[in-house]
Amino acid sequence: MKLKMIAAFYCMLFCGGLAAQSNLQLASPDGKIVFSFSLQKNKPQYAVAFNKQALIKNASLNLVFDDGKPFESCVIKSAPAFSNGIERYKLVVGKTAAVDQPYKKAVIFLHGANYDVNMEVKAFNDGIAFRYVFPEQKNKSTFTLIEEQTQFNLAGDPVVKALLLPNFTTSHEGLYTTSAFSNIQNDTLMDMPALFQFPNHTFIAITEAALLDYAGMYLIKRNGILTSQLSPLPTPLVDGKIKVKAKLPHQSPWRVLLIGDRIGALIESNILTSLSPACAIKETGWIKTGTTTFPWWNGTIIPDTNFAVGNNFETNKYYIDFCAANNVLYHTVVEANGHEWYTNDGDGYQPGNNFDVTKPVGWLDMKQVCDYAKSKGVGVRVWVHWKALYPKLDTAFAIFEKWGLSGMMVDFMDRDDQAMVNIQTEILEKAAKHHLHIQFHGAYKPTGLSRMYPNEFTREGTLNYECDKWNDLVTPDADLNIVFTRMLAGSTDYHLGGFRAFGMPGLNGKGAFKVQNTRPLVMGTRCHMLAMYVVLENYQGMLCDYPEAYIGQPGFEVLQHIPTTWDETQVLDAKIDAYVSIARRKGNDWYIGTISNHDSRELDVNLIFLPAGKYTATVYNDAADVNINSNHLAKEIKQVDNSMQLKITVSQGGGNVIILNKN
Repeated sequence: MKLKMIAAFYCMLFCGGLAAQSNLQLASPDGKIVFSFSLQKNKPQYAVAFNKQALIKNASLNLVFDDGKPFESCVIKSAPAFSNGIERYKLVVGKTAAVDQPYKKAVIFLHGANYDVNMEVKAFNDGIAFRYVFPEQKNKSTFTLIEEQTQFNLAGDPVVKALLLPNFTTSHEGLYTTSAFSNIQNDTLMDMPALFQFPNHTFIAITEAALLDYAGMYLIKRNGILTSQLSPLPTPLVDGKIKVKAKLPHQSPWRVLLIGDRIGALIESNILTSLSPACAIKETGWIKTGTTTFPWWNGTIIPDTNFAVGNNFETNKYYIDFCAANNVLYHTVVEANGHEWYTNDGDGYQPGNNFDVTKPVGWLDMKQVCDYAKSKGVGVRVWVHWKALYPKLDTAFAIFEKWGLSGMMVDFMDRDDQAMVNIQTEILEKAAKHHLHIQFHGAYKPTGLSRMYPNEFTREGTLNYECDKWNDLVTPDADLNIVFTRMLAGSTDYHLGGFRAFGMPGLNGKGAFKVQNTRPLVMGTRCHMLAMYVVLENYQGMLCDYPEAYIGQPGFEVLQHIPTTWDETQVLDAKIDAYVSIARRKGNDWYIGTISNHDSRELDVNLIFLPAGKYTATVYNDAADVNINSNHLAKEIKQVDNSMQLKITVSQGGGNVIILNKN
């Protein structure tokens, strides 16, 4: 009855010609977030407030079609439609196993100069999302979009934390900038998710959800206002001005504002998967996440043997035996001695004149490797360049399945225009038909589609520990930036597992970090590395180091049993640029990971979140002499319950892990 009364009210309001002066308002279920929409001189605009504090104000909405007529000159066709509901679903892979998320929804029916467009808005307790829906049109079967001009006109001068980019052709790998918004130069391209810190401990992260058959979105400062910027179709396809070409009906991805009065609420949010279509894979029992080797990072190190290291059966057998003995679910075949595992005469991993991912190099029998791994209960994955894979996608996937491969890393995508978005969707769809999982590298951020395609285990799109092979940029401070930005979008591959920690440049003088390509070192402490497996959401965790780097080493037992998907996630404490402490549950057991920046600190871990009962807590702390040897850690076992607090000391660039097993 209440919804009917609201709809009737707005029917009188808009049909009575008052749209230009009056607002449509949609509040979140708890009433704290309010989305307002209005037409001002026939131009649509919106605003967002949280706890009565303005966050987005007088932000215009416009679409530029190829007919040259601005959509922003529009009218409302009919009364808006209001509804509410609950997004209730289970995730095959994710930071939580089940979601139960209420929302309120409004659909605003707009008519522009030549196009009808419906504005669909959803309000959740932890954010707002809206998208453009293109219904069937008279005398039109397709549309061409030159640009989407969605403004995010920020109230005041929030502090921005974002990855600034020179152009759209990018691996999304770089250091993040923290600055007052007023200090960001006009025409600066900004990657998403981007974080904005307002007064009164209010946070917004802007990103997108359900990116399907559309161009990826960036943010750009235009005339002092934050505005959307779509990735253009590449010039070999069009002239570089067209962003989207599609059949009608169609829809844009959701434009998402994660909102909260604590940064942890943004990390915990399930909005992106709630906005994704339901799982498109009918039978998912074959999808099994877990950790994997990645020998490329360490240089494919093996002990002194009577065989040569390389992409041969013996080298892969050595790594597979390590996996089988240490609960590592997958082994990845990448390259060795500078050459891919498949036929290719190109340089720098790029496909040359003669390449074929269905033909291993002459000294490698891939089926033999897969058969041996299967006998040991280990899955085999491969690395492939997308340009080598895509031309033979159907053939390659059929052959990979016949060999017995479990999945692969697809690399060097480096684009998110509509064509590349569709290529990635096609790879996921066809991989699922052959029971193959996918890990994208050199790829744009996740958009919640791990719900639709749970065979997508993870994505890169971060400056991560692979860079330790050639520079010293990925510090513990950089790790923290990823947690509060890129990880807000979802699974984040980071090349974890370096077990030779050597502090940070300028902090630990003796034995400090240095760049080396083989057997790379990592910055921070070993406890920091262990904690990253809990802190980062990542369904395909890596053990990048070579086997002998782990065997018999303190803390390795954590990596032998760490889950990669979770039943529940809670952020216990967090301070941007300083530290974060995240608790994740698997079954009845909890894992708490804490990482710090370059400062040492003492923190209290309050166990009030635990269900009633006794737990055995295994605590991994930075050792007292960690400033002398960054690999030293202290292990303690104690009995705890939810009435207790644990005091932990985290060193410079350090970390802490607490594993809580239900008694």
